Amino acid sequence: MKATLLLLADSRLPAGGHAHSGGLEPAVTAGAVEDVAGLADFLRGRLATTGLVAAALAAAACAHALIDGRSWERLDAEADARTPSPAQRHASRAQGRSLLRAARTTWPHPALDTLATAVREPHHPIVQGAAAAAGGGTPLDAATITAHGTITGPASAAVRLLGLDPLAVHRTLAELAADVDAIAAEATGASDGWAALPAPSAPVLDLYAELHLRADLRNFES
Repeated sequence: MKATLLLLADSRLPAGGHAHSGGLEPAVTAGAVEDVAGLADFLRGRLATTGLVAAALAAAACAHALIDGRSWERLDAEADARTPSPAQRHASRAQGRSLLRAARTTWPHPALDTLATAVREPHHPIVQGAAAAAGGGTPLDAATITAHGTITGPASAAVRLLGLDPLAVHRTLAELAADVDAIAAEATGASDGWAALPAPSAPVLDLYAELHLRADLRNFES
């Protein structure tokens, strides 16, 4: 992976990711995650469902940006179809909008300009894949960065919400590294067209997202 792509995977990229917990906050509120062991289970489940979908969309977006870079509406519609929760769709588009702004400044590229013109608020993994291409990355790079982000965001939120030991949390992330690689490889291997991209569901995360949107008090947007 090129060093420039580390910026895309860096949580300090000013793309608004720090405002989202990836469903972790409502899981904590529901009592489903209380400690490091519970966090590990949550991250593993999220990676296998939401993570795989997002990684596959990012890989497809990266490949599209490298070859064509047009007709973004179709791929964005595939992302929409794989995000049944309105709250999740809103969060994905909000993050996509912020990331697109940061990416166009960091890695100026025609594909990013075309995406911004074609889709008013593109889904986050679509932007992530296009940004990876703009940064000189491959579809596998895009999938890896995206899969990695689906667990590091909630992990960071867990430290803030539950006061968990950061060292223990990062050990958990290290133990999931092989799973991230496997998910990225599976996501990149989907080659039968956009309609055939993976679509595993996570109904509990969808329900959490809807409940979180209606919560009176919350620390994160999602």
